[in-house]
Amino acid sequence: MHAVSGGEVAGILVAVFWAILVSFLAVALVRLAQTLKATTKLVADVTDQAVPLLADASAAVRSAQTQIDRVDAIASDVQEVTSNASALSTTVASTFGGPLVKVAAFGYGVRRALTGRKAEDVPAREPGRTVIVGRTVPAARRKNRGK
Repeated sequence: MHAVSGGEVAGILVAVFWAILVSFLAVALVRLAQTLKATTKLVADVTDQAVPLLADASAAVRSAQTQIDRVDAIASDVQEVTSNASALSTTVASTFGGPLVKVAAFGYGVRRALTGRKAEDVPAREPGRTVIVGRTVPAARRKNRGK
């Protein structure tokens, strides 16, 4: 029988250690390869699903832009109608406003003349009174307030 020396035992231990290390590295590389395959498949699936979603989003944005253009056209038309209505209102007020006031005043004068009322029969307004937020303040009190 042959006796095993200390160097040979050390060599056997180093060889076993290297075998175990290589086995762990091989297992780690196999798992890393599986992870990379799964990641590649996941990226491909996401790409397959993202492309139609991006196409739909692009179509939605185009449709929204078309609707915004329509609303803008409607808003400009409304603004034009508003300015036309304002001009018409000003024209009507200047054309009929003055004569209508004169006709109303004339009608009031005629009615007063026909009913026989005199200016003395009409109650006069109280002079020197001011309305402040629903209250009436006499003139004398307003004068005292300034002192």
